[in-house]
Amino acid sequence: MEIVIAKKEDLETIRKITRFTIKSIYPRYYPAGAVEFFQEHHSDEYIVTDISDGRVYGLYEGREPVGTVTISDNNITRLFVLPEYQHKGYGNELLNFAEKKILEMYEYVQIYASFPAKRIYLKRGYKEIEYNIIESDNGDFLCYDVMRLEKKHG
Repeated sequence: MEIVIAKKEDLETIRKITRFTIKSIYPRYYPAGAVEFFQEHHSDEYIVTDISDGRVYGLYEGREPVGTVTISDNNITRLFVLPEYQHKGYGNELLNFAEKKILEMYEYVQIYASFPAKRIYLKRGYKEIEYNIIESDNGDFLCYDVMRLEKKHG
């Protein structure tokens, strides 16, 4: 298992992981308009910008792409693991990696937690600090929490 910084030529891989995971998992938790919002929020334009800024990482098992995470200042964004690799520790590896990088420079890690992932963050010690609702297409709503993990001192 290896986590590497993404390069411009990795756009297709990061796109595939992101879009396929949203398409496969999110309809179980969110209405269609909210799922479409997620897809648009993780557009090629945003992914390319994040890759160019050195914020995107890919997780590989051998040569096989498994997951991705984006780190923007003290925020973890775009953390996705392909469905066939979920529940095998890959998400934890990405979180451990991102948290370590962030806590070397900041006092806390912040994440925008979707319903499918919220329980994972709570188990890791994240605290809810804000609840948000965004109206999306068709009058559907996207609900998510802003969560924080504070640096442990001592």
